[in-house]
Amino acid sequence: MIFSSAIFVYAFLPLFLAAYYLVPQRARGALILLASCVFYGWWKVEYLVVVLGLAGVSFAAARLAIEARRPGVRLWAVRGGVSINLATLGYFKYSYFLTDNFNTVLAGIGLDHGDPIALILPIGISFLTFQSISYILDVARKDAPPARNLIDFLAFSTLFPQLIAGPVLRYKDLADQFETREHSLATFAAGVRRFVTGLAMKLLVADSVAPLADRIFALDAPTMAEAWLGGLAYSIQLFFDFAGYSAMAIGLGLMIGFRFVENFNAPYSSRSITEFWQRWHISLSNWLRDYLYVPLGGNRGGAWRTYRNLMLTMVLGGFWHGANWTFVLWGLWHGGLMAIERRLGAKSRASVWPRLIAWPLTMVFVLIGWVMFRATTVTEAFAVYAGMIGRNGFAFTPETLILTQSLEFVALGAGCLLSVGPWQRVNWPTLPRLAAAQPVLLFCLCALVMSARSHSPFLYFQF
Repeated sequence: MIFSSAIFVYAFLPLFLAAYYLVPQRARGALILLASCVFYGWWKVEYLVVVLGLAGVSFAAARLAIEARRPGVRLWAVRGGVSINLATLGYFKYSYFLTDNFNTVLAGIGLDHGDPIALILPIGISFLTFQSISYILDVARKDAPPARNLIDFLAFSTLFPQLIAGPVLRYKDLADQFETREHSLATFAAGVRRFVTGLAMKLLVADSVAPLADRIFALDAPTMAEAWLGGLAYSIQLFFDFAGYSAMAIGLGLMIGFRFVENFNAPYSSRSITEFWQRWHISLSNWLRDYLYVPLGGNRGGAWRTYRNLMLTMVLGGFWHGANWTFVLWGLWHGGLMAIERRLGAKSRASVWPRLIAWPLTMVFVLIGWVMFRATTVTEAFAVYAGMIGRNGFAFTPETLILTQSLEFVALGAGCLLSVGPWQRVNWPTLPRLAAAQPVLLFCLCALVMSARSHSPFLYFQF
């Protein structure tokens, strides 16, 4: 079940909200857990065992760590809980990648090998393991209170508004909200507006641009115009798809009184890659900083160790996105650029690049990275890069012009304007009646699109 499907919008969500506000407050945690299990189990019910099992192990490990009287027991409780989370993630997400690459090496030296076993990746397991690891570490360090009971923690771990694709939440940010949270008509209305905005971002922009990006990335030899258009289309698709999901998750949280962290802050207005990662997928950036970059040493120990830590953090962050060399190279690209900017003084300045070219240069860097992120293989990515430098000609081919629909260009243009336009920095006056009508109009448009199209999953479901 996905947020942009009719079954969720017209059935699951209304029924859940009605039940939520009818049951006593003390039963709402259990209701959230039950609804989250139904939501996740709608896709593959047997994987609920994995989700609930990981959450249960993390709860027990943190409880043992906080209650242990001997430091050795506390240490092994933390190590055990973190290791089980990482081992589960590694088994489902990376076992095929590792065995496939190992078999390639064996084949290269003439040795026999078996076929790797392909596993179905549990949706959202990457986000779940990060949240579970942060809970164990925060509780063991006494940076966060342990969950009051198992029901509350399972409800947090399976919280359906953000379970599948984030934001990456930390229990310490929601602990107080599980005890008491604000329920008001104003908060609920704000949640509805945010949800509808995210729904429109997904259906009206991301899904409308997606066919254009898919067609160009499927070309064997795109021209310069096609390659740059494909990279731009995917950049807009990914932003409106993922930021749309985050907006919907935040809106759903507000409907039941939770306040989630913001995940995006106009990333395509950045003037450096360092600034980009302060604005893009903020919850993941903060997690990588606090639980990977800082423990590695951060910016302590000299310049070269700082560059090493930046590179290693971004490479591991890239590999977290998927078991493919494309993600490793994407992380290496961003880590290398951040190290260069650090060397040029990014710590003390907003941007190290000349003012007139800072923004366009940063966007070119980002777009080049997204090509590798989108490609299914490194070879496919370099085919697009070859097109970008004109190896296959410069103009659009007749086939591309014929197959591209005007709606795709309209959605692409609208996405570009909405993601980098001046209204991101200016508070335009809005008439109260127009402000009230906006979510209604957007929802009507989304309803028409939902009835006309088959639903498409969010891009970050695969991560």
